[in-house]
Amino acid sequence: MNTENRIAAFAELGDLFRNYNNSQNLDNALHQKYLHQLQAAAKQSIHHNGWFTPENIAFAIQQWGGLLTKENLSDWLSNYALPRTTPKNIGIVMAGNIPLVGFHDFLSVLISGHNAIVKLSSNDRLLLPVIANFLTELSNEFSNAIVFEKEQLKDFDAVIATGSNNTARYFEYYFGKFPSIIRKNRNSVAVLTGKETQEELSALAEDIFRYYGLGCRNVAKLFVPKNYNFDSFFKAIFNWQDIINQHKYANNYDYNKAVYLMSEIKLLDNGFLMLKEDTSYSSPIACLFYEFYEDEAQLLAELENSKQVQCIVSKNHIPFGQSQQPQLHDYADGIDSIEFLRNL
Repeated sequence: MNTENRIAAFAELGDLFRNYNNSQNLDNALHQKYLHQLQAAAKQSIHHNGWFTPENIAFAIQQWGGLLTKENLSDWLSNYALPRTTPKNIGIVMAGNIPLVGFHDFLSVLISGHNAIVKLSSNDRLLLPVIANFLTELSNEFSNAIVFEKEQLKDFDAVIATGSNNTARYFEYYFGKFPSIIRKNRNSVAVLTGKETQEELSALAEDIFRYYGLGCRNVAKLFVPKNYNFDSFFKAIFNWQDIINQHKYANNYDYNKAVYLMSEIKLLDNGFLMLKEDTSYSSPIACLFYEFYEDEAQLLAELENSKQVQCIVSKNHIPFGQSQQPQLHDYADGIDSIEFLRNL
């Protein structure tokens, strides 16, 4: 299968995704069949993983639907000279913190002409097999290019593995002698100046609360100027107050609040989000860390070079409200996976 055919297949997958909530209006029998299967897998996922909600699964699928067009895919790959070589077997160890979090690796491996040997996370094991079956039905060539491994990865030439700082040590031990991309914990931050509009701060709430803050692109920390007044921020995010009605989120809020209060730690709290002054980048669920800064230019230079930061939300970086809308060329940890794959 050449690159143009692979692009066409993923563009058709994008069409499937864009119609995720409109299966009744489809005349395409194949699309209707797989939309029903995808919706059924989504319902099962909700029961299997309490963090996966219908809204968040639909959001993830529709975000990918917006990206998977022939034009977007062609523009993305036009930056690379993909060689016509014998496909390599690429092991992919996926995370499961948000729906379809490993899809970019899956897409990158297949669209670059390699074979994907996928080790799914137990937290997100139902959606991707439906997608793989759809691609296989579009082209038999995908049937030999996609394998889901239930046990330990084997028979691979290179690895892309995503996990925590702890699991990365195991990945480096097992996969260190192979060409590999091994990702660790990262968090995202927002830099505020105090001059943001209410609309911008309301959009920032999307970056904080989407997926309950579980993604590496979720804002986990605010950097604010000295004497910053948080009243406008709390007012702007108030429309997310119903998030406290999600029981897993509420349990984390109650637990973390109790721990902080017993430790006599000063908090700012609006009933569904705690703000805690802290130099760390990784805040627990239902809590957002903040830190004061004096020199914005110096701060941004430090953040841009930090290996702990996935992305920066600010007036001059990722726009407010768009951290969970990455483009095809936005690579996790800043490591270009297509460049890695084409050089194997």
